[in-house]
Amino acid sequence: MSNSEHLANVMVAAFIDAVEKGVDLIPVVADSTSTAKIAPFVKKFPDRLVNVGIAEQTLVGAAAGLSLGGKVAVTCNAAPFLISRANEQVKVDICYNNTNVKLFGLNAGASYGPLASTHHSIDDISVMRGFGNIQIFAPSSPDECRQIIEYAIAYVGPVYIRLDGKALPELHDASYQFKPGAVDVLREGEDLALVAMGSTVHEAVEAAAQLAEQNISAKVISVPSIRPLDRTALFESLRGVNHVVSVEEHNINGGVGSIVAEVLSENGHGAVLKRLGIGDGEYAIAADRKDMRAHHGLNADGIVHHALSLMNK
Repeated sequence: MSNSEHLANVMVAAFIDAVEKGVDLIPVVADSTSTAKIAPFVKKFPDRLVNVGIAEQTLVGAAAGLSLGGKVAVTCNAAPFLISRANEQVKVDICYNNTNVKLFGLNAGASYGPLASTHHSIDDISVMRGFGNIQIFAPSSPDECRQIIEYAIAYVGPVYIRLDGKALPELHDASYQFKPGAVDVLREGEDLALVAMGSTVHEAVEAAAQLAEQNISAKVISVPSIRPLDRTALFESLRGVNHVVSVEEHNINGGVGSIVAEVLSENGHGAVLKRLGIGDGEYAIAADRKDMRAHHGLNADGIVHHALSLMNK
């Protein structure tokens, strides 16, 4: 396990590497240079950054225009403002018109903590899943993030990448290879499955370790690739268990919990599913991450509690 690293730093390093390799990449920000931690890129390539000011609709439209001019455009701003303020531009300028833009939703989930619901992004995956023609990823660790970004830059077409706003530790060893669509089984288990997305994968890993101390064998499945997704592989990974808990720093509707429910029901699997996330019709509370996750049952202790309750029914 390596030291933790902020995924925005991973993103910027990947941008620098891409330009140094000859990719005509242009980051577009909406007065979000600090959020994007883009300073090292600007220092190396001062003429490549486009800053449109606090104008998220312009951000997305400008990125689409740059892509039509042959550039690889990457937008870098806070996920709640990208998703909400520029919703129509993402739908039309990016997805419908198939422009080669990579949208980075920074500080997603409840990363902004006490800044509350104006700054939380707990609906971004559900919104993006509602749009056609865009690939969707949610990395859970620095190396996975780097590989997803390298794939996205090489892929021609719209991509949305959900990035957490806190430093995250590594989950994989050096042999890990990200594959679009693949599910990532981090731990095998026979008693139940914990399926998570993004930063909550770390909570699921810790919960599985706690459950193991109680002689309960929990499989841990990470879903970094929301679209494309090998739904057959996801079902096969769930086939052998009768209890499933999904975990996400996102509303329980439209994210990984919904995907798991769809896969189970479409394959006629009678496993009992508990979806952990921000509840139906709720907002995340305004609090730092530790307290927010404890309140909504998204931390390791909460996952263990709900897993035991599910198995004891």
